[in-house]
Amino acid sequence: MAQFASDLLAASRKETRPLILLALPICGAQLAQAGMSVVDVMMTGRLSATDLAAVSVGSSLWLPLMLFMTGTLMGLTPIVAHLLGGERIAGIRPHVHQALWVALALGIAAAGLLWFSVMPIFRLMSVPEEVARGAAAYLSAVAFGMPGVALFQALRAFSDGVNHTRPALWISLLGLGVNIPSNFVLIYGGAGLSGLFGSWLPGWVQALPALGALGCGIATALSMWVMGLAMIAYTQKSPAYGGIELWHTPSPPRWRLIGELLHVGVPIGVAIFVEVTLFTLIALFIASLGEVTVAAHQVALNYTSILFMLPLSLSMALTVRVGNTLGQGRTEFARLVAWNGIFICLLVAGLNCLLLWLTAEPVIALYTHDVAVQRLALSLVILAMIFQLSDSLQVNLAGALRGYKDTRVIMLITLVAYWLVGLGGGHWLGTRGLLGWTGPLEVHGYWIGLIAGLTVAALLLGERLRRIGKAVAHGRLALPRD
Repeated sequence: MAQFASDLLAASRKETRPLILLALPICGAQLAQAGMSVVDVMMTGRLSATDLAAVSVGSSLWLPLMLFMTGTLMGLTPIVAHLLGGERIAGIRPHVHQALWVALALGIAAAGLLWFSVMPIFRLMSVPEEVARGAAAYLSAVAFGMPGVALFQALRAFSDGVNHTRPALWISLLGLGVNIPSNFVLIYGGAGLSGLFGSWLPGWVQALPALGALGCGIATALSMWVMGLAMIAYTQKSPAYGGIELWHTPSPPRWRLIGELLHVGVPIGVAIFVEVTLFTLIALFIASLGEVTVAAHQVALNYTSILFMLPLSLSMALTVRVGNTLGQGRTEFARLVAWNGIFICLLVAGLNCLLLWLTAEPVIALYTHDVAVQRLALSLVILAMIFQLSDSLQVNLAGALRGYKDTRVIMLITLVAYWLVGLGGGHWLGTRGLLGWTGPLEVHGYWIGLIAGLTVAALLLGERLRRIGKAVAHGRLALPRD
């Protein structure tokens, strides 16, 4: 143990800076993409409550689909990282081509689901008719962008795998830059433009209709395709990808390589989908507790989610670093790289807790002037400080395991920890209390359930990483070849 600690300290001096340099552009890209959702909500909310509700309901359907696609395509990152680390550059191009075929298939399938299945879902959810029509129009437009964003995510996974994370940042900022003016023109129409620029605008511009939620969907789809096409152009022209020659001699579908990608990627997509649905279901349960509780929950969760972007980005960078090192055949050092990443994530989580402690009150005051909402949100922030530690741990342990291509166990642990412990335990505490010792804990019970679920996930993933890291380092377990 003492020798391992000494080796870990030595590895930390070499690995911490490359890990952070990889993670920071990823974090910026995540924030830029999250900014698009914030802009959509803010702009439609200024038009009407119905349009805001339509976009909110529609987002609850397409975002999980997109995150499942993103997670599945993230399976490409460790594959590429292993190949790069092992200097098997020629093998990268065919794997990326197969990921692009998978991306197109997933994007078209997601578009079909959004076009043809949303109204039955809205009827099942008892969504008001006017909101349902607006949400369906919004989703019919967003559907056109799903293949574009799928292509972007596939090429981003490739670029991240070769340690080139900055393009995703710049292209995500480009997408945000397209999204804001497009939203303004399409949501508010000519009347909105006239109010901003005056009556000197041409008559045809002033006559543009205000499309509301539909316009927001068109702007979102446009941003998705701009990001996808920009990523294609960048990977064609940039010399940063060395001798990979990604767009030379495209490969037809090769089922063995597609099967390998899906074997690694689908469990990641399922795990992310499970996590997203956990928060969605908790929001639905909390909705019955009243407007103040719902508002406080959303404020506290939104603020902590922004801070969580850095631990999440560290986990994505850790996948690359572990994959690169394993591809080089340095199995013992890969183990040190993984645990150094876990140590760094704990430091970042501690910094996030300090920021929450120092800034919670003024930041929450920016979200709302309602004193009751502020007071309840502040009480949830105390729980959020514990939440940050367990969530940062579990996401980075999962990131390290993805570097080992060990994704199916992550999926199983996620299912048990999130739905059984997090959702089931939270619902029990929220509605019944703690074994008769307390009354229903309401929203605090759901947050305690979240903490318990994330903590169980962190403990199980930590034990899995300890075992697989040691087994691979000592030659008792061989990693699959690409």
